[in-house]
Amino acid sequence: MLLEACVLATMLCGFFGIIFKKNLVMKIISMDIMSTGVIAYYVLISSRDGLFTPIVSNVDRVGYADPVPQAVILTAIVIGFSIQALMLVGVMKLAKNNPTLETSAIEENNTP
Repeated sequence: MLLEACVLATMLCGFFGIIFKKNLVMKIISMDIMSTGVIAYYVLISSRDGLFTPIVSNVDRVGYADPVPQAVILTAIVIGFSIQALMLVGVMKLAKNNPTLETSAIEENNTP
């Protein structure tokens, strides 16, 4: 129960960082924190059935871990990394034309 609360707090910290931070780099970091919380929550939920690998053995009645969520999580980590890299490239492009990375200043400079 305490672990679930910590994971949910991590997701909420990332979510509120995305909403309330004005710096674009801080928004990207907040999105990464929220993504980490979502992945940790998914791992927490999927590991409730068992922790052992599903291999052939003589032991009966052992809770086996499902390998499908593990593959999904690996895919989510790779996709999250690529999205983060793409966002950082976008911020680098914006930084060439703007002296600051604050969203209000960027909106002010690019408003017709």
